[in-house]
This record gives sequence, structure tokens and C-alpha cells, in this order.
Amino acid sequence: MSERIKTFKEFYQFYLTEHSKMGTRIFHFTGTLLVFVVIGYVISSGKERFLWYIPIFGYGFAWFSHALIEKNKPATFKYPIWSLISDFRLFFELLIGKQKFRGISVKKPVE
Repeated sequence: MSERIKTFKEFYQFYLTEHSKMGTRIFHFTGTLLVFVVIGYVISSGKERFLWYIPIFGYGFAWFSHALIEKNKPATFKYPIWSLISDFRLFFELLIGKQKFRGISVKKPVE
């Protein structure tokens, strides 16, 4: 990834290659799920003080998996908005079965 990615479609294909291992996907899915749990809890309880858990769960689980499982640098540092959008997209694609946790076959971007 030496040159800058220009479209979200191209970025998402890159994102999938950086999240190809089952453990990484499980940690990302779990972190994003916990973000939704915290948001739901805060809305239902009115206890905004728990909002600080969101970046802990959202980034903590993801960065842990990149460091120890995928062994790469999170795309968040170079593409923060597209990375956040992709985290949610992958979460919902895993939830509905469009993406898989294991047996991942990732297509490289077409040049």
C-alpha cells in the first residue's frame, strides 16, 4: 500500500486482505458487537459515563488482533473514516453471512 487508495470500493478490497484470518475477524466482530451493546445500554439507562467504553472495545479488540493475529498495521492510521465504515460493513456482512469467519478467499483489487 505505497500509493494512496482513491475509492472506497478499492479500499474495502484492501481492508478485506488485511482482515483475512479468522481470529482477526472474530475479534473485530466482538469489538463492534460490544460497541453496539454499550450504545444500547447508554440509551436504555441514560448513563452516558459508559460511552468511554466504545473506543476501548472498538479499537482495543481490533488493534489487539492486528498486532497478535494478523501481524499488520491497522488501516485506521492512514484511512480513519474508511476504516471505521469498513469495520461496520464487515460486521454486518459477517452477521448476514455475506462474509465468513473462516475459509476466507480474498480477491486482490483489480489493477
